[in-house]
Amino acid sequence: MLAAKILPFSAELQPHFESINREWVEALFAIEPFDLAQLKNPQETIIDPGGLIIFAQLGEEIVGTVGLAKVDEETFELIKMGVKKSAQGKGIGLILGQAILEKAKEMGAKKVELYTHTKLASALKIYRKLGFREEVPEPGKYCRCDLKMVLTF
Repeated sequence: MLAAKILPFSAELQPHFESINREWVEALFAIEPFDLAQLKNPQETIIDPGGLIIFAQLGEEIVGTVGLAKVDEETFELIKMGVKKSAQGKGIGLILGQAILEKAKEMGAKKVELYTHTKLASALKIYRKLGFREEVPEPGKYCRCDLKMVLTF
């Protein structure tokens, strides 16, 4: 596994949050209104309400990102995990997942949930490796998601 450096969110890194996530969402699905709000205004939509965003850096390049959205005092949702195509297969997703789960624990999380799609095989492998277990999602939460996964601490 590579030694990726984990960086906290900053306004300068917002364009990377948007471009990395747009790459995979647009390739496999369609951008939904909630995506646009989060990608364009992560400070207001994710961080200010009690969430967090981190980035993975290899050398001088930002290669991945992931966020945590606060659901309630003990629950967070893992959101917007993406790794640039050029860095996929190098363990970056797992590094990001481990780092964001550590942050969730520090923030008092007892549970982290995520919504995904069964066709995202690489992501599912990472989520399972991190300890997430599958549950039936609430109908209509997100158009592109057919699977909910939960991790309790």
